[in-house]
Parts: sequence; structure tokens; C-alpha cells
Amino acid sequence: MSQMEKIANRIDSFRDEMIDKQIKLCSLQAISPASGGEGEEKKAELLLDFLNKNGFSNIEVIKAPDLDAPSGYRPNILALFKGKSSSKSIWVMTHMDIVPPGELAQWRGDPFKAWIEEGKIFGRGVEDNQQSMVASLYATKAFYEEGILPNYNIGIALVADEETGSEKGIDYVLSHTDVFRKEDLIIVPDAGNQDGTMIEVAEKSILWLKFKTLGKQAHGSTPEKGTNSFKAASFLVTELNKLYQAFPDRDQLFDPPISTFEPTKKESNVPNINTIPGEDIFYMDSRILPSYTIEEIEEKIKEMTEKIENEFKVKIILEEAQKAPAAPPTSADAPVVQALKKAIKAVYGKEGKAIGIGGGTVAALFRRVGFSAACWSKIDETAHQPNEYCIIDNMIGDAKVFAHIFLQE
Repeated sequence: MSQMEKIANRIDSFRDEMIDKQIKLCSLQAISPASGGEGEEKKAELLLDFLNKNGFSNIEVIKAPDLDAPSGYRPNILALFKGKSSSKSIWVMTHMDIVPPGELAQWRGDPFKAWIEEGKIFGRGVEDNQQSMVASLYATKAFYEEGILPNYNIGIALVADEETGSEKGIDYVLSHTDVFRKEDLIIVPDAGNQDGTMIEVAEKSILWLKFKTLGKQAHGSTPEKGTNSFKAASFLVTELNKLYQAFPDRDQLFDPPISTFEPTKKESNVPNINTIPGEDIFYMDSRILPSYTIEEIEEKIKEMTEKIENEFKVKIILEEAQKAPAAPPTSADAPVVQALKKAIKAVYGKEGKAIGIGGGTVAALFRRVGFSAACWSKIDETAHQPNEYCIIDNMIGDAKVFAHIFLQE
């Protein structure tokens, strides 16, 4: 029997234990203080106990100050499982924090008392990000219990604050440690798809804008006495749709392969029908291909707003709700991408493909400081939804993918 067969069989034997770990982790409500929770401390204690009992060394807790957390900090855990060579480490980084459950009436059960149904674990956080967390931990435990050394060090990073910006999570870790090295393989299971073929290597720039249109309120029967801010804003929405023609580049690495410019949130204006609104507010979500800079997009948007201002005699105020330039992409030929492709083929019999996405992941934080990180997991993409679930077979299979990478030369 090969080493991989032994490891895979051992992972299969952990099935019930992995389910139990998911249930215990789900019960520890690691919600950010910014979202009304207490943070990750209790969850970190359970995970530290696991690491200490399963062969990990060099266990370090990096505490990011947070006065809103009961402990006064947010915990970030780094741990190594020693391999035959320490010339590089293969890291799997997952996050401990979760989002709030949302409207409880939409859940079929208690979101913090995970339940099993038709081969799935249901509960808040079980897919985002506990599926990959548990998979990476038990992939490593399989080496420990089989007495097999991986070819290189295995690095496990369990971080805080991913759901609310990562300032107290991996962003803080990267600025307060030098544990990561350029030759390391860094896997961030912060994106994925249902067949496990998507290897995320690039992201678009993000630009969220708030448009406040100021006119003059008047009675609905005498529109000539006012300036209709809602009407002007509506024409602005139509004008902004021309951004698609102004920035037409296509890049087949991404899905969709274009920059997108979409009006989204709309705030209420007047409460009654028979009043011309003097103020109107809407928002736009832009995902921009790396071939364009955010600055050139902003310049074009400014030109469009000035046109509407002049035409409708209104004042339009622009505010940035979020602005994140695209990080340098990870090469499709990078060792971490090639390692994932081999493992996906071996475990799932599928061909992995390097892809760019419009959403933001924490892998971008690694890429901005020069590390070639790749995102991967086999998920149903139920994160943040009511009745979030993890397919148990995906959790077991992903553990085998990680183990396959840990054994690669």
C-alpha cells in the first residue's frame, strides 16, 4: 500500500470525528465584535488543543489588539508540522470568524447547533470556513497517526477577522511576522466551485461608489418649482451603463471576462407619492479588469456626473464606499497552482483550471506583498446563506487533496 493510500484510508477513518469537530466549532459563535459578537477566542482555544495533541510544533498565537473583544485582542494561530525538509512550507490558511446567522426564521434549525441531513452538515460557518479548516487539520493528523513525514513542513494558519476586512487577521499577521517565505506554497480556501475545478489566481479591482443627487423638493403637481433629484439620478444610472462601452477589454482568465458596472443599493427618498424628491441616493458596484486602473474609471465617472449635473441643474456628490486595486495575479504556472492541479486530478478525477474572479479574497493580501497564493476548495457556495451547509464527502475529499499536496515532491 502506498503512503497516499494509507493517508487516504486514515482520513476516511476520521469521518465521524471530523463531523463532531464541525459540530463543536459551530457551537462557538466566533462573530466579530464589529458584527455584535465576541470574536474568535473560544474557537481558538479548541483549535489550539487540537494542534497541541496532534504533532504540531512552533505554535504561535499572534494577538491583534481589539478593545471591543472581551479579551482585548483577536487571536491568529500559526503552527508547523515538521516534514523531511524545512526548505519550504506548504500552508493552508483558513479563518475562524463567521458572519451572523441573519434572519433566524429562514433557518430550519438552530444555526449554532449543527445538524446532519442527507450527507450534509448544516449550521453557520460549516462551509465558510470550517470545511477547509477541518479538512486541513485532519489531513495533517493522518500523517501524525500514520507516522509518515510529509516531504516539507506543513503550515496551518487559523486567522481572525476575515469577514470584516482582515485588519486584525492575516493583514495584521503579515505585518508582524516573517514566517512566510517566497518559496512556500500558500493555499487559501476562500473561493471554490461545486466540482472543485476552480483554482482562483487573480481578482478584479473593486470600486463601490455612493451617488448623492441634490435637487429641490416641490409638490408633485408643480414640478416646475422643484428639481427632481430622482429623475436626474435615473438618467445618471443610464449614463453610467455606457461604462461598458468605454472600457470594453475582455480577459478570458476571468468569469465573466469583462469589467462590470452595476447600480445596486437604492436608498429611500420621500415617503409620499406627491412630492418631488430633493435628494436621492444610490450605489454602484464596479469590478474592474486589471488592464484598467481605478483612477481612469473614476475620471470617466466624474465626466458622466458632470454631464448630468449640467443637464438637470443638480449637484451630484460622489463618495467611495470601497476601493481596492487588484493585487498582482498568481501565475497559472506557479508551483502552488500546479500542485493543486495534480491533487485535484488524483482525488476528484477533474482537471483544475486557473481562473480570475470578480469577488475579493484574502489571497490578495498575500499577493500584494509578493507571495503566490491560490484559492481552492470544493464547495456548494452556501456561505452567508440561511441553512448554510457543508457536504461531508467534500470535507473528506478536500482533506485528501491537501494530503496529496503535502506528499508531493
